Amino acid sequence: MSKVISYSVADARRVVDFLSAGQLTADQQRLLGHIRKSCEQHQLDLDRQDIDYGLTIPEALDHLLAGRADSDASYAGNAYYSALQHIIDNHASDPYDLGVFSRPGTFFGLLDDQLRRLGVPTELLPGTFLYAGPPDEIPFPIPHPVDGSPEIGRLPLDRAEPAADAYRAVMDRVEADFRFELQQLAGSLQTEHDEWQNALRHGWTMDTVFFSIKG
Repeated sequence: MSKVISYSVADARRVVDFLSAGQLTADQQRLLGHIRKSCEQHQLDLDRQDIDYGLTIPEALDHLLAGRADSDASYAGNAYYSALQHIIDNHASDPYDLGVFSRPGTFFGLLDDQLRRLGVPTELLPGTFLYAGPPDEIPFPIPHPVDGSPEIGRLPLDRAEPAADAYRAVMDRVEADFRFELQQLAGSLQTEHDEWQNALRHGWTMDTVFFSIKG
């Protein structure tokens, strides 16, 4: 099954605080209404496809808000990651599509191998941030989806330009089959860096590029 990789920009601390603040503020309560609505719509879509995670997306949202992700349902990780993605989406900028990939894990694994051999630092390899998972600061573990969908990735915005620079520096030595996608990624990261630098002058607090990989 093909998977779409999209990305948006958010303040990672606001996402973490939403799951660790205990009593939600009035602004967080208003945002929760939008998040819950999108979770309910997602669940309706799953129901129409006869997809059963053993835990609904709204239930997973309630668990996360209660500071836990401990359901023993077989596909609980899929529900938790889905609910978390809705939380991220509602804290983030409008999403942009990076591309459609038939086997993104394999593709970026092979690309990482090439870039590593060409001297690109580990923390800038696409696979390390596209599949980074939820923010480390979330105060409880969230199980990974059984089948790897959806995936959540993240890259601090202060690494966006260094990553783009590193890719451009080795672009002519990357195999042709990977070059277009790497150019697209470099361009997207450079754009987000440039917009971030401009926005910082206006008090913008968004600091992380979040990635979503969905089937």
